[in-house]
Amino acid sequence: MTYDLYIGDRAFSSWSLRGWLMLEKFGLPYKAHLVGLYAGTMAKDLAPLAPARTVPVLRCEDGSILYDSLAMAEELATRHPEADMWPSEPKARALARSMTSEMHAGFPALRGTCPMQLFHQWVGFEASAAALAELERLELLFIHAKAQASDGPWLFGAYSLADVFYAPLMARIAGYGLPVGPDIAAYMATTLADPAFVAWRKEGITLSYDPFPYPQDLPKADWPSFSNGCGQI
Repeated sequence: MTYDLYIGDRAFSSWSLRGWLMLEKFGLPYKAHLVGLYAGTMAKDLAPLAPARTVPVLRCEDGSILYDSLAMAEELATRHPEADMWPSEPKARALARSMTSEMHAGFPALRGTCPMQLFHQWVGFEASAAALAELERLELLFIHAKAQASDGPWLFGAYSLADVFYAPLMARIAGYGLPVGPDIAAYMATTLADPAFVAWRKEGITLSYDPFPYPQDLPKADWPSFSNGCGQI
C-alpha cells in the first residue's frame, strides 16, 4: 500500500507539515505531490480529489480521500495499529488525543499573527496579548503532558501523533522568537533538530518567493540553530 499525499509549499504550509510527518515519522509508504498553493493552481490541482479544497489531502490505495489532518491521523492509526501512533498507556493516550484536538482547532491568535515560515527569524516581533495567553496555555498543557510521559524527549516520551500536530507551533515559536519557558524551549529544540523536520525545511527553503508571503516590517536573523536536541533562540 502506498499513499498519495498532496501538500502545499513546505516553508509555509503548517497543515501540510502535519500530514507529511504522520507518514514520514511512522514509516508509512507514500508519494508526495506538491500543490500550487502560492502558484494559483490549487483548485485545479485538487479537482480530482473532490471534495477536498485545502491541503493536505491523503488518497489511500482503495481510493478513499481524506482532506482533514485530524481525520488523516485517526484513519492512519486505525489502518496501522502496528505503528503505535498514539501512546499505549490509556491516560497518556487520552491526554494526547485531547491535546491534539485542541491544537487542531485552537490557538487562533498564534495562527493568525505568527504564520509559519521557515526561512529566518523575525527580530523584535511583539506578540499580542492573545498570543501570549495562548503561550501560557501551552505551558499548562506541557505540565500535564510531562506528568503522563514515559522516558523520551517527546511530549509523551516516544514520538506520537501529538508531536506531529505540535511541530508547526514549535516552528512558529522559533521563527518569531516567542517567549517560552525551558521545557517548551527544550522540546522545540528536539522538534526542530529532528532529521525529518530538518529535511522538510531544507527542501522548503530551496524555493524563492516574490513577494514573500506573510511579510513583517522587521529585521531578519538567521533561522535558529539546533543540534542534538539543544537549540539556541
